[in-house]
Amino acid sequence: MTTPAEHDTPADRAAKIKEVTCRVLEIDESELGADTLFQEDLDADSMKLIELLASLEIEYDVEIDEDALDRMVNLAGVYAVINEAIDAREG
Repeated sequence: MTTPAEHDTPADRAAKIKEVTCRVLEIDESELGADTLFQEDLDADSMKLIELLASLEIEYDVEIDEDALDRMVNLAGVYAVINEAIDAREG
């Protein structure tokens, strides 16, 4: 199955990941920087992080191991996890 997100440029992918993250965490994009910590800075609970993982799996048609949640503490971590999952799928 081909999704539009599969053909994103790196900048498009970063913007889409930020958009999805903000939607799931129910925050404005201005509140989220690459190093903003989801739990400590934004009070996101573990259920929100699982919801984020599931939303990104759907958006990018990838499977992400729940162990990756330990790395998904901020936007930079989410970028890394998603990029690795896409690379693994395409590799």
